[in-house]
Amino acid sequence: MKRVALSWSSGKDSAWSLHLLRQNPDIEVMALVTTLNQQFDRVAMHAVRRELLERQAESIGLPLWTVPLPWPCSNEEYEARMRDLCTRAVNQGVQAMAFGDLFLTDIRAYREQQLAGTGLEPLFPVWQIPTGQLAAEMIASGLHAKITCVDPRVLPREFAGRDFDSRFLADLPPGIDPCGENGEFHSFVYDGPGFREPLAVSVGEVVERDGFVFADLCLAEPAKH
Repeated sequence: MKRVALSWSSGKDSAWSLHLLRQNPDIEVMALVTTLNQQFDRVAMHAVRRELLERQAESIGLPLWTVPLPWPCSNEEYEARMRDLCTRAVNQGVQAMAFGDLFLTDIRAYREQQLAGTGLEPLFPVWQIPTGQLAAEMIASGLHAKITCVDPRVLPREFAGRDFDSRFLADLPPGIDPCGENGEFHSFVYDGPGFREPLAVSVGEVVERDGFVFADLCLAEPAKH
């Protein structure tokens, strides 16, 4: 079996990548890899609290490998920390790194370039699945996610905190990718295929920061210890 680490944003594309990888009998997913903003202790860009991320990994049943990033973070520093992560992965027997990229060829080329020479094979399990079809499949499968971040230049701030469901898709303005692949929105999955139990989450404060609108998700029940 090919041992794989999955780049994990906590959002729907990562979750669907995991779902597809787990259906392949020749692949064993070993760990989830997440970059965290050190200053805020949250998932980079998605702004999800560490506590929620850890509960998510617990429900999925996989080890969580976090990569702390300073804020702000230069590209050189990011790449150095990811090289360290790749070394760790190889040392633990991982053979490939999977990503939830959908159709942005420059991002895919960057991933491939960064993994060249590391001993890790890049995998793209959801690559070029039509995003309208993909979004509908996710929702039909029972995947549940909340929108944690929107780009207010293309989406009204009211979309932050909403559920990723058929009504959300119907309300998207023309030209917005149904999966938000151009950065229009980001999400946090709280239930779906592969989850042992759903996470009870509530939407807290909605704030605008660094040109984006973030919905702060919180656990709606006491954390398990």
